[in-house]
Amino acid sequence: MTAAVGRLDEDDWERLAEIRLRALRSDPEAFASSLAREELFREQHWRMRLRSSPWWLATEEGSDAVGLACLIEEPGSPSTDRHVVALWVAPQARRRGVGRALLGAVEREALGAGAETLSLWVREDNVAALRLYDGLGFEPTGERHPVPGQGGLVELRYVRALFPGSTPSA
Repeated sequence: MTAAVGRLDEDDWERLAEIRLRALRSDPEAFASSLAREELFREQHWRMRLRSSPWWLATEEGSDAVGLACLIEEPGSPSTDRHVVALWVAPQARRRGVGRALLGAVEREALGAGAETLSLWVREDNVAALRLYDGLGFEPTGERHPVPGQGGLVELRYVRALFPGSTPSA
């Protein structure tokens, strides 16, 4: 089954809130934010998120949303880099190409913005995510930092060079 990926707009704020909170409930360890924090967000905050950064939602026929991703310009990074955040695939949809489809949409957006690299942070113990990123040509930069409040866990920075026509879904 192939996932359909669509970009959300500001009027999709309720859908973003619903799926993002589901992701935080399902896999709280995968995110820098917390469910308790984001449950406090109101319409204005969700709309601001959608105005300030592109978000994509993956769906499969006959099911609810099965994935989510966002792209930002990370503060302090080169202007030619775009950064993937909030990538999540529902447990029942993993290993079916949903992450690849979301990253394809993210990469096309980054290329359209003139980016030369796509980067992300991933916990060193997130084996499934590391497998996905390695399989798509992301490489570790050697940068690492402790995950706040996670007792010794570390996040690793990965980067992938972008070339027109080389998107993960191509």
